[in-house]
Amino acid sequence: MAAGGGWQDGWTGGRRAVQLGDVADFNAQFGPPAPGALRQAHHYSCLAAFYTPDPAVLVLPLQVEPEWTDWLAGELGWGQVEVHSGIAPETGLAEALADRPGLRARIADSGLPVRGWGGTGPVVRRFESKAESHLLFRRLAADHPVIRVPEQWRPASRWRLARLLRARAAAGLTSVVKAPYGVGGHGTVVLTPRQVRAAGGASAALRRLRAETGRAPLLEEFVAGHGPLRDLSFDGVIGPDGAVHPVGTAVMHIEGTGYQGATVGPDAVPASLAGPAAAFGLAVGRALAEAGHRGWYDLDFVVDPLGRLAPTETNLRLTGPSVAFVLADRLAGRLGERARYVRTLDRLPLGARLPQAALLAHLARVAERCAALGVGLLPTIPTAGFDPLPFAGVALWADGTERLDAAEYLLRAANQALGEPFAGVVRER
Repeated sequence: MAAGGGWQDGWTGGRRAVQLGDVADFNAQFGPPAPGALRQAHHYSCLAAFYTPDPAVLVLPLQVEPEWTDWLAGELGWGQVEVHSGIAPETGLAEALADRPGLRARIADSGLPVRGWGGTGPVVRRFESKAESHLLFRRLAADHPVIRVPEQWRPASRWRLARLLRARAAAGLTSVVKAPYGVGGHGTVVLTPRQVRAAGGASAALRRLRAETGRAPLLEEFVAGHGPLRDLSFDGVIGPDGAVHPVGTAVMHIEGTGYQGATVGPDAVPASLAGPAAAFGLAVGRALAEAGHRGWYDLDFVVDPLGRLAPTETNLRLTGPSVAFVLADRLAGRLGERARYVRTLDRLPLGARLPQAALLAHLARVAERCAALGVGLLPTIPTAGFDPLPFAGVALWADGTERLDAAEYLLRAANQALGEPFAGVVRER
């Protein structure tokens, strides 16, 4: 993967950029956040460091240690990066910037492209909808025989929806229940017939989901994929002129319905799947461009047991796999064959709570052990180490996926071992 040209020109014109950690602002256009969602979005906003291969200005809602950005800049060969962090711990980034005219002027005066997590407006809201994207898939799928669009139902009332879920469960069918909008798997639940019964019936299961999301859900056919290539993601960029540039196809790592990370590389996805995914992804991109979208977009698939691709949603924004692609591009230009494969892991549990400086020191020690395996490591999300349920995000790279697997195992074990000094401690009441 050569640096420069292609999607980079469509994304920033090949230039450095101002990069805004505004994940929470993007999500807010779809409704009020659930409890704790703002903080989680702010953690994910650390991925703003990887919106482009070479950031010039980085604006983050949570405070980050300079050791983190120094580590990134040294490894990735960035020029000097101007970092403004900790400016919006309790609000959205846009609200915080409204109170900082000096920073707004600094961004405007830079003359650089400004890139955020995603845009706002009717086109974004239209196609981020699980229902609207499904209609688009059905319209385009006739020209793509390897594409299998799952059935989707949008009954006019919750009683009809419950009746349909009940009937499917009685027939032994598993269903996917989706909120109309959701990110990272939030608002999506897979319900087997046994789970419907355990929830107290179809109506009770749907009430629970509606209480979590605040929206009436959709019902979709469950596509039973299996194996490590079950979940794929195609990324593309629509340039200012409407031209669609492919970025690539990634293997997503999903637990339940929740996104955890992605792996990219020259044959991480076999050509038999990557080709059809790209062909359909480009067709979707052209439709989005015609509707007025410009910028990054993403299309998720489930691979069924016959090898057909079932598209599940469009994302008119950056996503977790976008970070893997951007890092792969940057590392390829610096390290060549040594970094042919990149894996991002966005939510690795920690065995103990660590302040940010201690977390970075821990990851630096693990990075030394990974280097002995021929694997590089970078922290991508360093702000969540002291949360009640602490976690960290990292990126790994190597010349083969077997090395990535070994390093991931080492990393998870080291993270879990952080709790060993406290294993025999009993809290007195």
